[in-house]
Amino acid sequence: MAKGVSEHIAQLLRRIPEKPGVYQHLDAEGTIIYVGKAKNLRRRVNSYFQKDQPSSKTRQLVANIADIRYVVVESEQDAFLLENNLIKQYQPRYNILLKDGKSYPSICITREEFPRIFKTRTIQKGLGEYYGPYSFGNTVDIALELIHQLFPIRTCTMHITSDEIEKKKHKVCLKYHIKRCCGVCEGYGREEYRGWIEAARKIIKGDAHEIVQQMEREMMILAQQMRYEEAGEMKRKLELLHQFCSKTIISNSSVTDLDVFGYDEQDQNIYIAMLHVHNGSIVQGQTVEYRRQLDETREQMLATGMYELRQQLQSTTRDVLVPFMPDGFDETLRIHIGVTGDRKQLLELAQRNVAQYKRDRLQQADKLNPDQRATRILSELKDMLHLPKMPDWIDSFDNSHIQGKEAVAGCVVFRRGKAKKSEYKRFIIHDFTGSDDYASMREVVRRRYAHLIEDGQGLPDLIIADGGIGQMEAIREVVENQLGLQIPIAGLKKNDKHRTQTLLYGFPPSEIGMPITSDVFRLMVQIQDEVHRFAITYHKSRRSKSQTSSQLDDLQGVGAVTKQKILLHFGSIQRARSAGIEEWQNLLGTKRGSAVYEQLLHQITR
Repeated sequence: MAKGVSEHIAQLLRRIPEKPGVYQHLDAEGTIIYVGKAKNLRRRVNSYFQKDQPSSKTRQLVANIADIRYVVVESEQDAFLLENNLIKQYQPRYNILLKDGKSYPSICITREEFPRIFKTRTIQKGLGEYYGPYSFGNTVDIALELIHQLFPIRTCTMHITSDEIEKKKHKVCLKYHIKRCCGVCEGYGREEYRGWIEAARKIIKGDAHEIVQQMEREMMILAQQMRYEEAGEMKRKLELLHQFCSKTIISNSSVTDLDVFGYDEQDQNIYIAMLHVHNGSIVQGQTVEYRRQLDETREQMLATGMYELRQQLQSTTRDVLVPFMPDGFDETLRIHIGVTGDRKQLLELAQRNVAQYKRDRLQQADKLNPDQRATRILSELKDMLHLPKMPDWIDSFDNSHIQGKEAVAGCVVFRRGKAKKSEYKRFIIHDFTGSDDYASMREVVRRRYAHLIEDGQGLPDLIIADGGIGQMEAIREVVENQLGLQIPIAGLKKNDKHRTQTLLYGFPPSEIGMPITSDVFRLMVQIQDEVHRFAITYHKSRRSKSQTSSQLDDLQGVGAVTKQKILLHFGSIQRARSAGIEEWQNLLGTKRGSAVYEQLLHQITR
């Protein structure tokens, strides 16, 4: 990173997500001086602050950057369009493109008895239905070309009605003779025309699955016939059609002026995002953070955020889109909730932006205060399981054995979300032999908590079994029925690949949903991996000791000195077994050597 970057900018660069979106550079006065788009926001914005910038214009821009804002979007196409909207809105000093008011193209289906379909950059109300705009002009061209190849829809600008057809006022043109028009001007194809227009409308809306499948079949046939050039052209059209069908909500004439709000919270921190839509385009975006001072409800906090954000962005629109009904809002506003279609997608976009902002703020706070992070994660776990208190002390158990041999168990302890290795406990199973995991679990749990009660060391806030319902029930039987304790018990369920999948809680247990990207899920994975590692390591240690201990230990008359003498002479127990009685007698004497030899022989035949 280049020298001289302020601490504020450096923190922002670390928080920016690796997602598509639009970024805004602001100067010290808060004026937007540059707007840009990116497939990967973090990578693109960080590139401005590298040591070597070949462009003097870029160096001058970076020198004036005092703050950075960004809006996360769904796709690269959305980033294109939002960038276009923001540049037109703010006319940033360092942007040289798109300032001239040039618009991306749209598609118009006219409101006529026999409609036309064409590309336009001008919206004329009353002329017809408009779809778009679209950031890729060639996508519109290929869609229109495809439509006219599939359906003989007219392209002329003549005003054609049934009356004029009956009066024979028009004549077919060349397009009719080359089969690119049905000749509706003379009455041909009048019955089918509406169906063709409706099919074309589906393509424009992105509902072109049947047509795509047909084109894919044709492409395969062309390839099989080794008509590779035609197949390649068909593939190009298919790719552009796929791009065309990915309809955007960043700029869409079906949505007019609107303020869209997203809401999220964490403990006492409230996060509210606003997207301002003007003339069908998102032109502003802002996210703020509040601190709940008293016992304000989320409805009250949303109303406060709506008022302040609308003031900041100087919005006067009456239509407001919210995730839930605010409390105490301006009664002149038209509040919309439970929406569908494009408005629902706008609301989801606002929610994604506020969630991203919350993650950024929490990550920043976690780095500055690790204890605060632990408190947040454990608080989330408490709320998730409805625990009576925050689980500052967590015990987790796991068993390990091979076909019932060398059965052991381990208990790992987590304090404030961190492994407390000095408090780990190992258990050798005493009460039985065999491979009964549930009996093993009951034994170690009973020994663990009976010991804690006897010594007055306190009890954990949560017990987690490295297993499912069976292990949870075995723990509950001991904790509640035998010891009379009330300790919350959870279990960790694994998937087919033996990886942590979900958390089980309650009796009967139910699955507790956790996003795999959440910090709570990461803590559960860490606990499960740690207790499994601890139990397996202890089992391997016991097994290794058992396997490496010499069978000479079981022989009478063989002490430590004699054992060492035997191993030094023979080198291994296998070599000692194969030796004859004379060799043993020469090594240990006639009487003692014969006795040891007989015992080894008895071990082999036993």
